[in-house]
Amino acid sequence: MERAAQQAVPLGQMEVFQALQRLHMTIFSQSVSPCGKFLAAGNNYGQIAIFSLSAALSSEAKEESKKPMVTFQAHDGPVYSMVSTDRHLLSAGDGEVKAWLWAEILKKGCKELWRRQPPYRTSLEVPEINALLLVPKENLLILAGGDCQLHAMDLETGTFMWALRGHTDYIHCLALRERSPEVLSGGEDGAVRLWDLRTAKEVQTIEVYKHEECSRPHNGRWIGCLATDSDWMVCGGGPALTLWHLRSSTPTTVFPMRAPQKHVTFYQDLILSAGQGRCVNQWQLSGELKAQVPGSSPGLLSLSLNQQPAAPECKVLTAAGNSCRVDVFTNLGYRAFSLSF
Repeated sequence: MERAAQQAVPLGQMEVFQALQRLHMTIFSQSVSPCGKFLAAGNNYGQIAIFSLSAALSSEAKEESKKPMVTFQAHDGPVYSMVSTDRHLLSAGDGEVKAWLWAEILKKGCKELWRRQPPYRTSLEVPEINALLLVPKENLLILAGGDCQLHAMDLETGTFMWALRGHTDYIHCLALRERSPEVLSGGEDGAVRLWDLRTAKEVQTIEVYKHEECSRPHNGRWIGCLATDSDWMVCGGGPALTLWHLRSSTPTTVFPMRAPQKHVTFYQDLILSAGQGRCVNQWQLSGELKAQVPGSSPGLLSLSLNQQPAAPECKVLTAAGNSCRVDVFTNLGYRAFSLSF
């Protein structure tokens, strides 16, 4: 019956539908495989595509090498966030997180291993999960999103340990301060909150929008991206992209970027950021803009640095957002090519 139904759709009509899907596609999330040779990308239709980085980077690469090896339906709604453990790909959508075995995905057997739903306050609540964060030393997965809480799940047992409450609006992003160990969360309420994982309590709050040098009321107070490096944090969104000294809660560098930023990361002695506009921005810690490297998407939502030691030949930066393409930068100076759904 299913095969007959598929044959009933005229070929030309299906091609038009697929073209429209690609035209309106947004890629929210990316994750590199444990071996470093494959990249997963999740879109607004709930699909995950697996690309072979090693094939696309090969000297014998063809156009077909830049297409997905496999694409599968992972969630009913958008795939907002993904992370990889040494064996699993974890993906988050509306109200749930799912696990897939990388070994099975690469054999094109895309059956979910398990799914979990955090203990929400009512059974009618299905908030989106905007961010996933692995805490390897504790074997924890932290989930956060539309219910304004951080949920900690034990990856061994699949049980939820505790929930952290403090944000008064959506949580957009998470970052790990490994030495402490502390988790940082940024949200629509304009606050970055630091949580001690040992005590499961909030230990510091930085209300970024209240600092005059960072505030941009016309853009709002929301924090859309953050990253940490020891005693330093960089965050942005409605407020300007800013480097902070965490111990003193002091903004030290305000980066001269008008467009709201959606993703930021520390890389060697640089800060990389992306957001509204098609460029990946490279910043000196002093605030100087070192370079802007254009990509193919009109706006960027995620950056992924493949630094897996097992695959040095696949060491690339990938950027994705408001299109069906994932841009691949083999060095930080230019876009080498694009992968495409």
